[in-house]
Amino acid sequence: MVTLEKTPVSQTAPQTTSSIDVFNPVTGQSIGSIPITTAEQVRQAAEKARAAQPAWEVRGVKERAALLRAWADLLWADQKNAIDIIRRETGKTELGAWEEVAVIDTTVGYYHKYAAGMLRPQSRRTMVLGRQTARVYYKPHGVAGFITPWNYPLNNAFIDLIPALIAGNTVLQKPSEITPFTAIYAVELMYKVGIPRDVIQVLTGGGATGAALVDVVDYISFTGSTATGKKIAVRAAERLIPCSLELGGKDPMIVLNDADIDLAAAETIVGAAGENTGQVCISTERVYVEDGIYDRYIERLKHYASQLKIGTDGNVGSLTNARELQRSEAQVQDAVAKGAQLIYGGKRRPELGPLFYEPAILTNVNHTMDVMREETFGPIIPVMRVKDAAEAVRLANDSEYGLSASILTKDLKRGEQLATQIQSGDVHINTTHWIFGTPDLPMGGVKNSGLGRRGGPEGLLRFVKTQSVLVDNLWFQKPTLVRIDGLLYRGALLMRKVRRAFPFLPL
Repeated sequence: MVTLEKTPVSQTAPQTTSSIDVFNPVTGQSIGSIPITTAEQVRQAAEKARAAQPAWEVRGVKERAALLRAWADLLWADQKNAIDIIRRETGKTELGAWEEVAVIDTTVGYYHKYAAGMLRPQSRRTMVLGRQTARVYYKPHGVAGFITPWNYPLNNAFIDLIPALIAGNTVLQKPSEITPFTAIYAVELMYKVGIPRDVIQVLTGGGATGAALVDVVDYISFTGSTATGKKIAVRAAERLIPCSLELGGKDPMIVLNDADIDLAAAETIVGAAGENTGQVCISTERVYVEDGIYDRYIERLKHYASQLKIGTDGNVGSLTNARELQRSEAQVQDAVAKGAQLIYGGKRRPELGPLFYEPAILTNVNHTMDVMREETFGPIIPVMRVKDAAEAVRLANDSEYGLSASILTKDLKRGEQLATQIQSGDVHINTTHWIFGTPDLPMGGVKNSGLGRRGGPEGLLRFVKTQSVLVDNLWFQKPTLVRIDGLLYRGALLMRKVRRAFPFLPL
């Protein structure tokens, strides 16, 4: 049984003379410290990873996937310990921490079953039928780097890392300095099932460690703020390495006149405040309600909010750091100063802990307010009355972000039609958040919410590069000094006629 105080940091990250203290957000007490990995130590770790990568690739997809399956099974068996570590670092509720374990287990199960088929070499059509054959091979990039955030220290640290390892890459992981022990613990379990230590290494530290990581890897994956993501994209472009960026969001919810009002109100609470206290990149942060049900919806929203239990064993846990508490309070203050009404919550709960905050419901909001423009990362529910669905879609798209969205309606066909008009990487109908835990669906942002996709075949294939191999068997070939001899020329003309006359043939 691993505990935070006894986690063997030295086995997963190089020791330095400098360190960072890690605190429990509920109690404010230190739960340990991590070393700051220097740029030189990051370079040395990359050399080890690069040396280990060929042997890891040679193992093959099925063997690598089997090792990840064994790891997920061990994590599942030890989930009580995993949940305790996650909660101590983040202040989550027990159910919120358990969800992280469940999503990782599901993700591993998906890629364990399907990755080999996704990465199998593909036959492709050639110019010269009968004489030439072609195949596309998928090869790992080499060393993949991951800079991961604090809000989901297991999910966001490993949901991308899993397909990268299965694809044959070795991994350098830089978890958030706010919640590093979850990653250290989980990687220790990987070592226990036989994944070599140089295949995956945890590098602890702050922003400088992350910047050094971008300079040495062959692929970089980042989950975090848009501002930092843009800097990483620039550096990746300078080095001509691929990257994927899952960045900020300002996710809208549209409630149509025909929605079930009680279900809509309850889902709003869950989507905006109940899930990780709003500290979710795909959290509902703007709500647009059609005029016909607006008043009844507000009444039911207050009703369900009043039933929330706030606390580590309730529906809404602690915020994880003071910055998010201050940002939430500042957005509420800005909105009220500009004419919004705070109709519920919006208060600190110091008797529960230093970072507990009651979910805040705001009405009479508009797009001049920070709460409708800037990412929140806290339990705030700003609700805006709209004339109709067209106005709701227009306002939903009036944002620099485009990560996720949701539409609540009984007319499922109309809901799906409206979903395609929203500028976001994904859209939920009558629910929120579930695409993140659905491993066969790609997830990712547009506009300032990032680039690249996690989940599905797309989430695996981003960790490989293609290599095309064309084979010419030289049938009927004679020595010639031209590329197209008479036989090939006549054959090409014939094939064009066949393809034009019979376009349905696989030629």
